[in-house]
Amino acid sequence: MKKGFTTGSCAAAAAKAAAYMLLSGKEKSKIEITTPAGVSYCPQIEEIDMAADHVSCAVRKDAGDDPDITNGTLVFAKVSFGEENAGGVITEAGKDTDEARVIIEGGEGVGRVTRPGLDQPVGNAAINSVPRQMIESEVGQVMDLFDHEGSLVVEISVPEGKSLAEKTFNPRLGIEGGISIIGTTGIVEPMSVKTLLDTIRVELNQKKVMGAQVAVVSPGNYGLDFMKEKYDYDLDKAVKCSNFIGETIDMATELGFEKMLLCGHIGKLIKVSGGIMNTHSREADCRMELMAAAALKAGADGCVSEMILDCLSTEEAVEIYLKEGIAEKCFEYIMERISFYLNKRGGGRMDVQCLMYSNQYGLLGKTGKAESFLSQA
Repeated sequence: MKKGFTTGSCAAAAAKAAAYMLLSGKEKSKIEITTPAGVSYCPQIEEIDMAADHVSCAVRKDAGDDPDITNGTLVFAKVSFGEENAGGVITEAGKDTDEARVIIEGGEGVGRVTRPGLDQPVGNAAINSVPRQMIESEVGQVMDLFDHEGSLVVEISVPEGKSLAEKTFNPRLGIEGGISIIGTTGIVEPMSVKTLLDTIRVELNQKKVMGAQVAVVSPGNYGLDFMKEKYDYDLDKAVKCSNFIGETIDMATELGFEKMLLCGHIGKLIKVSGGIMNTHSREADCRMELMAAAALKAGADGCVSEMILDCLSTEEAVEIYLKEGIAEKCFEYIMERISFYLNKRGGGRMDVQCLMYSNQYGLLGKTGKAESFLSQA
């Protein structure tokens, strides 16, 4: 599958091209940068606007085969001459520095950080550290080429960013007004699991920095909706972990959480009762086998287990539990096994509690301290 390039790479390339045109006075149709991964990127330069005191241009995002919502979006860089001050130049963070040759700012469609715990401090544009380093390095090379001793101001903008941001995690993270300029390698890996795991880590870290004592986690929106409807829980305090339950436990322990509450649908959590920590169907799908085993453990006969094995959904299997009068014993056993495997993954460093529900029947089971953890969150 074809790899692509991050918004950070696009911003750095556009900034380098604009700096070159500003200092040389000559138009530049292509530019080359080196990504942190060591891969060269040589994009076409678009939307060139040259003036005596500034140059603006854009690079179109190419996400390769990754279904990135920013694919095809223009990332602009406007480069202008900085104003030198007696005490240095003013950076975005508002501090004087004698060393800031390249001052990076966020313009239209680039989000601004409003909550702590992210890559950038509150108040800064959501242009992460690695893209900032890329911009500084690439623009600095151009400044050295033309012996420019002053400073340059680089403003990154993404005109479509505000509307695109509504389809991302940014609003949940407290990044307002646009997208983030991101990337650690400069390269977009198709269908990147790493990107999703990085997002989960960022959310967990943010909750920790903001003082959360319990990491409240759910695989998806339905789990969050259940917590809201059943317990009137503030959804902004929770983190979506998708199928990556094991990795999320690992990250929460690494970040110093001592308590975690997992709330999820039986369709995913029944797999955890068998020790499965990635609940995607391509990793494992033994839902009916585990539900049939719980029925046998509760005293059901082989015919009941056979009926469960023939079910197409966990909701259908729950209905059999209820009809056979074994639901309470089954869910006690299932929650016991879920608790065992969650805490085994926690390695004794974190107490993990769990709530399990179904869309049709509501709360099915809970571990001993689950609801008290929710009240502490």
